[in-house]
Amino acid sequence: HVQLVESGGGSVQAGGSLTLSCAATKATYGTSCMGWFRQAPGKERDEVARIDQIDTTTYADSVKGRFTISRDNGKKGVLLQMNGLKPEDTAMYYCAAGFVCWYGEAEPNYWGQGTQVTVS
Repeated sequence: HVQLVESGGGSVQAGGSLTLSCAATKATYGTSCMGWFRQAPGKERDEVARIDQIDTTTYADSVKGRFTISRDNGKKGVLLQMNGLKPEDTAMYYCAAGFVCWYGEAEPNYWGQGTQVTVS
């Protein structure tokens, strides 16, 4: 069943902006670390950004200065504001959540189904 619900994906021209939203469900209440991953066709899934239990944010080098992750307290989820989009940002974007943050080989406890972002 759906644990995290993403929305906001779509198609945009290079240089444009999109905001992705991730809403938590009852199944994920209690998680404190949330993040966004993306996977392009034929490539591995990579972490894009995360926000931890004290709201410290971290970003992949490829998106620093362009993407911003923030909490959406109303939905108990997170937002990903994406500016200055590039064709290489094209991917399926997945929201993830964990009771604690994940490091090394560890993975989040919950995943969303993904939302497609296409930049042309």
